Amino acid sequence: MFNIVRKEIQWGGETLTLETGKIARQADGAVVATLGETTVLVTVVYERQPRPGLDFFPLTVHYQEKYYAAGKIPGGFFKREAKPTEKEVLTSRLIDRPIRPLFVSGFKNETQVIVTVLSHDLENDPDIVGMIAASAALTISGAPFLGPIGAARVGFSNGAYVLNPAVSDMAKLCDNPEQKLNLVVAGTRDAVMMVESEAYELSEDEMLGAVTFGHEQMQPVIDLIISLAEEAAKEPFEFEAQDHSELYAKVKSLGEDAMRAAFAITDKLDRQAAIGAARESILAGLSEEEAEQESAVKGCFKKLEAEVLRGDVIKTGRRIDGRDLTTVRPIVSEVGILPRTHGSALFTRGETQGLIVTTLGTGDNEQIIDALEGEWRERFMLHYNFPPYSVGEAGRMGPPGRREVGHGKLAWRALQAVLPAATEFPYTIRLVSEITESNGSSSMATVCGSSLSMMDAGVPLKAPVAGVAMGLILEADGQFAVLTDILGDEDHLGDMDFKVAGTENGVTSLQMDIKVAGITPEIMSQSLAQAKDGRMHILGEMAKALSEGRQEFSVHAPRIETMTINPDKIREVIGSGGKVIRGIVEESGAKVDINDEGVIKIASPDAACIEKAREMINSIVAEPEQGKIYTGKVVKIMDFGAFVNFFGKRDGLVHISQMTWERGANAKDLVKEGQEVKVKLLGFDDRGKVRLSMKVVDQQTGEEIKREKAPEKTEEKTEG
Repeated sequence: MFNIVRKEIQWGGETLTLETGKIARQADGAVVATLGETTVLVTVVYERQPRPGLDFFPLTVHYQEKYYAAGKIPGGFFKREAKPTEKEVLTSRLIDRPIRPLFVSGFKNETQVIVTVLSHDLENDPDIVGMIAASAALTISGAPFLGPIGAARVGFSNGAYVLNPAVSDMAKLCDNPEQKLNLVVAGTRDAVMMVESEAYELSEDEMLGAVTFGHEQMQPVIDLIISLAEEAAKEPFEFEAQDHSELYAKVKSLGEDAMRAAFAITDKLDRQAAIGAARESILAGLSEEEAEQESAVKGCFKKLEAEVLRGDVIKTGRRIDGRDLTTVRPIVSEVGILPRTHGSALFTRGETQGLIVTTLGTGDNEQIIDALEGEWRERFMLHYNFPPYSVGEAGRMGPPGRREVGHGKLAWRALQAVLPAATEFPYTIRLVSEITESNGSSSMATVCGSSLSMMDAGVPLKAPVAGVAMGLILEADGQFAVLTDILGDEDHLGDMDFKVAGTENGVTSLQMDIKVAGITPEIMSQSLAQAKDGRMHILGEMAKALSEGRQEFSVHAPRIETMTINPDKIREVIGSGGKVIRGIVEESGAKVDINDEGVIKIASPDAACIEKAREMINSIVAEPEQGKIYTGKVVKIMDFGAFVNFFGKRDGLVHISQMTWERGANAKDLVKEGQEVKVKLLGFDDRGKVRLSMKVVDQQTGEEIKREKAPEKTEEKTEG
């Protein structure tokens, strides 16, 4: 019934298996990949005819995690998987980026890749397994795909690169001081196609070494996919891109001069208007039959624009805004521009601008993440918004899309390496980046503005972080130019988007996307070197606004102080049904949060409220110290002495013999109920009862009285 083809290798200490022919047989390509006990199903389906009028390749990748894969039931009311999580969105983008450039140019048939996590062993991340399975499914599907690609995750621990480290090692780098890198690399046999990483201030050479290591380690995977395809691949889909050379020649003759003049305009909006006018003049010169080929005409426009932009850069070394290859656009950094926020910054680089706002919160504001790997709380959030007005358009407003999620996560990765430890800075941090203008690399503007905004809020970052986007023009004859701080047009018409963020000491994040069939180590090395120079320049410009975190918080930000108690006392602080801790919150006016380790966070904008809550908690959990002097109140007087409330709710007896040095005194003559007295804790009797003394303490000053003992009497001996 089944025609099963199965291949496997030992890879990174685990068995990697690829199987096809048993599940999802009606798809054009279907592969089940297993690494350890993590299993992913990938299906590929593509239409046999292009959709009319499209001038882009309609490829969609959907990565979906099923809760049953980890033996879990989804939370929420409906108890089923709902909208894609952030992890699913990011992994969909991760798989899309290296495969999209490898489809044959001109292929416009709708193609859908669905990646389903069927089993998760909580050690091998499904994203790498899914990327490998997607490559295999495309390779055997018959689609015009110039793969296969391989993929690998690379860690860097104790000075050595690690292939496919466990999920537990990579979940939160900040909790694992030995692990300095989480890098995903994908590529063909000859070249790297995609890199995504977060790092702890590694050098450019260490990052390049990680990419090279990952590319080498993925080669056995590529061989495995080829081996599978040799037995299971379908007949190649007969596809030949339409020849529009005659149409392009006419478009070029009609509009090359106007297009060159348009690209000579440095202002973005004026340049776009001139490009639009050039397109209109070209359309006017085409015949009615030629103009009806809408998709082909759009393709010719893009080809002409790319030829003008790319050719001028290669020939002259000058770019459309007049810069040379390595110059960063003018930068203006401003902080503290919003009066009621906890921290704010406006970062402007050329025609790209981001308004980034920092809000500090308590433990109650942490984000609860429910994932296959388990549930955890996230104290650092970064949300990126890209409204249509930022590019001068009137567009649809809605929830964040894949682009917003991806750009926000990239900036998050760049900044997480410099955050203070939660024990040093017990705040929840939320950043919101509002992109108010965009002309290239708004994600890197978010990194720069976020660093300034957090410092404005008083967050003690280990170092400021800056980011820069690099571009590439790579010609067929091997000539190339690496561009620092690319514009939107250079990104759109170029061959690479290479984003690097970091501090003065090293790289904290690197993301690379390639539109051609890979780049050489020489190009990557030059890109990293230029990016470092650009980053250092940007850090210098940022320092003109603020070079380190402010010492004082905004008056509107909460103050948080921590204290640690014996975990055995947690129950007493919380009380039955939370009665005690609610009382502390109501009486003190401060927010109180306690964890299972006995760490208590007390938050309020008012220091007096924090101190009140601390005193109330201490009165419950603290133990009196022997030999220490306390101020208390007389609560009850007896013939044999007085009971004094001296420590929280703790009472102790001052025996009549410890109330005064005089003999025969009456306790009622010495003190009154409610009277404030100063006592010294002498110790505890055999039954644990407290023994206090008043007579050894000066009741006016609270100082201990040092009374010398009387000399002992001795009998004098006489002679005789």
